Amino acid sequence: MASPSPRSSSFATTSRTPLRPSKVTIDDSCQTEADNTQEQEKQKRKLSQKQKTLSLCQSSIVGHLSPWPTYTSGQTILHNRKPCSDYCRKRAGSWRQQPLGITKPRYLEQLENYLRKELLLLDLSTDSAQELRLQPYREIFDFFIEDFKTYKPLLSSIKNAYEVMLAHQREKIRALEPLKAKLVTVNEECNERILAMRAEERSEISLLKKEKMNLLKLVDKKNEEKISLQSEVTKLRKNLAEEYLRYLSERDARKILIADLNELRYQREDMSLAQSPGVWGEDPVKLTLALKMTRQDLARTQMELNTMKANFGDVVPRRDFEMQEKTNKDLQEQLDSLRDDYEEVRKEHEILLQLHMSTVKERDQFYSELQEIQRTSTPRPNWTKCESVVAGGPDRWHMLAEGKNSDQLVDVLLEEIGEMLLQEKDFFPGLGYGESVPPFLRVDGVVENKKPTKKDVVNLLKDAWKERLAEEQKEKFSDFFFSFLERRFGPADAMAWAYTVFENIKLFHSNEIMSQFYAVLMEKMSESVYVKHKETISQLLKEMTNADSQNEGLLTMEQFSYEKVTLPKVREALMTIDPSLDKQTLNSYLSQAFQLPLTELPEESEEKEEDIMIKLQTVLERLQMIDIRRRGPREQEPTS
Repeated sequence: MASPSPRSSSFATTSRTPLRPSKVTIDDSCQTEADNTQEQEKQKRKLSQKQKTLSLCQSSIVGHLSPWPTYTSGQTILHNRKPCSDYCRKRAGSWRQQPLGITKPRYLEQLENYLRKELLLLDLSTDSAQELRLQPYREIFDFFIEDFKTYKPLLSSIKNAYEVMLAHQREKIRALEPLKAKLVTVNEECNERILAMRAEERSEISLLKKEKMNLLKLVDKKNEEKISLQSEVTKLRKNLAEEYLRYLSERDARKILIADLNELRYQREDMSLAQSPGVWGEDPVKLTLALKMTRQDLARTQMELNTMKANFGDVVPRRDFEMQEKTNKDLQEQLDSLRDDYEEVRKEHEILLQLHMSTVKERDQFYSELQEIQRTSTPRPNWTKCESVVAGGPDRWHMLAEGKNSDQLVDVLLEEIGEMLLQEKDFFPGLGYGESVPPFLRVDGVVENKKPTKKDVVNLLKDAWKERLAEEQKEKFSDFFFSFLERRFGPADAMAWAYTVFENIKLFHSNEIMSQFYAVLMEKMSESVYVKHKETISQLLKEMTNADSQNEGLLTMEQFSYEKVTLPKVREALMTIDPSLDKQTLNSYLSQAFQLPLTELPEESEEKEEDIMIKLQTVLERLQMIDIRRRGPREQEPTS
């Protein structure tokens, strides 16, 4: 196939602006194709401008491209041959063997010179150096596509495919940049946590080492005490042996002294007999016999004395033995107590080591649980942010939030938000005529919102209760409520007021009158509970008024303490608090409170009950001293 005639161009150094890479959005392929089309049109316009300069050198260049290296000597153009066939491989091998002495085509040299100049003009110190370096190659490839018209579609599609892929890779890199920054941040946080944990562990290890050194010092001290006691026992034993030897020597000296004294006494007696004149008048035979018998007694006594020496020579006196035995016993007891103390210290040390190990495990477990809780739990709300939202400012919010927990504060905030929403709402949607809809709310369409204040609703409910308590024939409370609204506002506005009052009492749970009215209206609480509550308050107010003798409107604690109560009142109060109390348990409580035997305690409705009276403070103190337990469940509070 003949080569197309290329356009000659002069690649003089001209100022050029690098083309920006075409922006490709991954999620929108249509936008990508449009951007690529615009980029191609811009490049074509720039190429057309640059190719206009090529016409100046067109006269000096041959009308056709140089045949290098296709049309060398001995080579021919192959027609209808596949590029990778065996025949082409053989021809290629033969071409390699032939020397190539032909120079490059002039068009190729111009392209290479232009590429070198453009690369030298680039500023590679910026971050986008690689993008700038790619631009000259893109322009060379555009020149090549424009000059070879036959292959222009194929080469253009190849270029567009590469451009789309490059743009796609750029978008991926941009998308991964935030992840890289986040990864670096997470890595720094993890390193900080690890350093903090290591610092905490080092402090704990130092504390444990100090504790270990203290315990080792204590053990060494006990060992020293043990060694000192052992040395003292050894010294005492040595002193005991010395005393024993001294006593033995004294005993032997005493025996020798006694023998000497006996010998001297015998000699003195012999001398006295020899000098006595009456002795010589005795019979010599008798004296000889007496002397013989005396000598035999002496020999026998000497033998007995030697036997006693042999048998009891090593015997210690009982008093010394008992004294040494007592001393030895005391030392043995001290040694045993020291051994017990040592065993206790050793066991305590082992227990402390086990406790330390368990504490370390619990600490690790609690730390992991803390990390898990910190990761999954919701942070504590900052309730001070509500000061600028709630009507009335910080003062009213502090008054509403005083003494309330988070759950109650949420209810207060919901009431405030609900109140604002109710004031903004002009109409209520009707609930229809379903069975689950209360009778006083059954209507279709929309109902007007009367927008009363909270105080107006409370006064309206009080008036309704007054009429209800004064009513002789009791009808159902919901029917009475609607009838009351019809009488108060007329049949035309009764339904609108019913919806308005219902939405208000359903919203304000913190108001006792509204919450009780809503509970009775929805049959969640008996009407008698409200009546009993009002009677109790009236009775309490009456008693407090009677106790306030000076009409000051205040009662002191002393007046409460000296207030007297009767047995029926205490009985009624206990049954009101816990209706499940049986008679026997109730009587035992009353017996303890009034200090009366069960046999003397009057029965209910007897006249003697009113005569039994005692101070309220005394009754409360006695009831606190005994074991009072609730028999039945506590009464459930009304819920909306």
